[in-house]
Amino acid sequence: MSTQPAPAPLLIACALGIEHVALRTGDRSGAGGPYSVVRTGMGPKAAERSVHRQLALPAFADAAVLATGFCAGLAPGMHPGDLVVADETRDPRATVACVATELLVKELVRLLPGRTVHTGPLTGSDHVVRGLERSRLLATGAIAVDMESAATLRTAVRAGDRPVAAVRVVVDAPEHELVRIGTVRGGISAFRVLRSVLPAFFEWHRSLLLPRR
Repeated sequence: MSTQPAPAPLLIACALGIEHVALRTGDRSGAGGPYSVVRTGMGPKAAERSVHRQLALPAFADAAVLATGFCAGLAPGMHPGDLVVADETRDPRATVACVATELLVKELVRLLPGRTVHTGPLTGSDHVVRGLERSRLLATGAIAVDMESAATLRTAVRAGDRPVAAVRVVVDAPEHELVRIGTVRGGISAFRVLRSVLPAFFEWHRSLLLPRR
């Protein structure tokens, strides 16, 4: 009988049904351990409730947590389908450092050659960001914004010491706002990218399971 402890699972959190569909129908081979993809619902409060509930389950008490889905890019030159790997998430309540972001960038570049991967702070909001507010958030140093990642990671680390990360796909950018012509094409591009990211998440998770020297 093995005395090795069961590997810590991976909890992948997204907010929207369309994000959940992309992840559920994507390439799910290569998992380095047990994992679950949970749809939290939209907004920071929904993310807090859902992540807190999941991590209260004994099977996920020590899970690594990765927030994903779509986001709004803040920097000029961003395009739908670009990837954002957060080095930290921010909201008015906390800043949370992400773990092993270099590995995520490396794996995403390998999986999606030709796709631009941006790295930097990912900020949280409780509403859709438009116009001048986008510029104000960019001035804080953030490169992208979404409504759930900061709440997801803040809730995760407050529930216990664990690795956390956030990877988002740009669906809305300064020159490509959702209200403009081309929205559908940009959304399809972002959906296809999100369908492709799971193997990078699994490689990140697998690296966390390796013994440290």
